[in-house]
Amino acid sequence: MSENTADKRHIAILGSTGSIGTQALEVLEANPDVFELEVLTAHSSADLLIEQALKFKPNCVVIGKEELFKKVQDALFDEGIKVFVGADSLVQVVQMDEIDVVLTALVGYAGLRPTLSAIEAGKHIALANKETLVVAGDIVTDLAKKKGVNIYPVDSEHSAIFQCLVGEFHNPIEKIYLTASGGPFRGQTREQLALVTKAQALKHPNWEMGAKITIDSASMMNKGLEVIEAKWLFGLKNEQIDVIVHPQSIIHSIVQFEDGSMKAQMGLPDMKLPIQYALAFPNRLKSDFPRFNFLDYPQLTFEQPDPKTFRNLALAFEALKQGGNQPCILNAANEIAVDAFLKDKVSFLQMSDIIEQSMQKVSFIKKPNYSDYVATDAETRRLALEIIN
Repeated sequence: MSENTADKRHIAILGSTGSIGTQALEVLEANPDVFELEVLTAHSSADLLIEQALKFKPNCVVIGKEELFKKVQDALFDEGIKVFVGADSLVQVVQMDEIDVVLTALVGYAGLRPTLSAIEAGKHIALANKETLVVAGDIVTDLAKKKGVNIYPVDSEHSAIFQCLVGEFHNPIEKIYLTASGGPFRGQTREQLALVTKAQALKHPNWEMGAKITIDSASMMNKGLEVIEAKWLFGLKNEQIDVIVHPQSIIHSIVQFEDGSMKAQMGLPDMKLPIQYALAFPNRLKSDFPRFNFLDYPQLTFEQPDPKTFRNLALAFEALKQGGNQPCILNAANEIAVDAFLKDKVSFLQMSDIIEQSMQKVSFIKKPNYSDYVATDAETRRLALEIIN
């Protein structure tokens, strides 16, 4: 690695032990002249965090769980790597002067506070945590504008839209199409979904992802959250966003312009490409990622989603339509429902029931502020747990 780090991009990876975080480290490792790692964080995967820190030698690490602090600190003491603990430390380290870009790869609502803190400190964001914009898209995007901060999307679909828009920002969007694989249960009936097991739901046909996002993909909630995220990322009206099922996951999403022309971004399903694009923007770095071959995919097919069977998609569109704190309610109820499903406490279809009841019962706020979102999240989680128990 070259000694001069001034011309490198200095990166903090929040959630370095998850699927996105580990792939981001592969991108950094492949481009040592471009990136310098400053911060690694994990919630509870202490052993992997230690292993990553010993290999990549960041300035500091944060471990979420108090009881794991000493273990991590002892392991890294001789390396001179600073170790911090807890959610408050996470919020503080992202403001370090040395950091240029913060990759938010935490799962769920936990990503909101540190992302806002990083934006407040003027750090550009590579956003893999869609829930941040689902929960409080208005606050996050307003603050980013105020601070002159760019939010680079890491989700493959939003990265595709972003890539299609480069050089087109002066041209109004007529519509965007977010593509969905349809997940492992595409084409199945509600009767079939009633019998789905956790093991079946965790087998995604095209992507390697963490447990939470894999279940969201199987239930189509992932696509629903992406619809809400797209509204805020690209400043769209609700009716400008559509979802199309594309089982091969080669076309990652499509932009349609006012002249009727459409642009799509294509490639094999590999998250390293959108991660690298977000971290290195506006540059495209040379890579050895596998290349797409048209002859391997003689047919690319498309079909309508089925929101009657996959009710989570319909619930997400309903939350988008109502606005206010409704997407925050949707997200919190979904996080509780998915956790309950992974612990075998509820069935696959019951997840939608929990979300729908939460959306009906939690207090609706038309123009929420940050503390309203925090209160909404807490109230929804309490209620969702009551429904389950």
